[in-house]
Amino acid sequence: MYGTALSVVKINVLTVPAEQRETLEKRFAARAGAVESSDGFEWFELLRPVEGTDQYLVYTRWRSEEDFQNWMSGPMQAAHRGEQGGTGEHRRPAASGSTLWSFEVVQQAAPKRG
Repeated sequence: MYGTALSVVKINVLTVPAEQRETLEKRFAARAGAVESSDGFEWFELLRPVEGTDQYLVYTRWRSEEDFQNWMSGPMQAAHRGEQGGTGEHRRPAASGSTLWSFEVVQQAAPKRG
């Protein structure tokens, strides 16, 4: 190992058909704030594909793998159980596939302020 990891990054790669893009984005907007209060949470971004792919990237950064796993086993599952329509039935997923990528941050930089 070259050094101590600064954070862990999780990128959920969601395959989203063109006709489901608006639905996916609205669902994420409706959940705004659901992850921000989680212990160890550092950053979230939903990245929309511009060209050449139908895959959205859901980027989250966490203080540690343990913090991410705690969120996955608690608040994340509760949020996904809440994805129901007005009739109590689960809404159809907007994504047709999902893959989770995991990374450790080993270097980072911020803009210089002068």
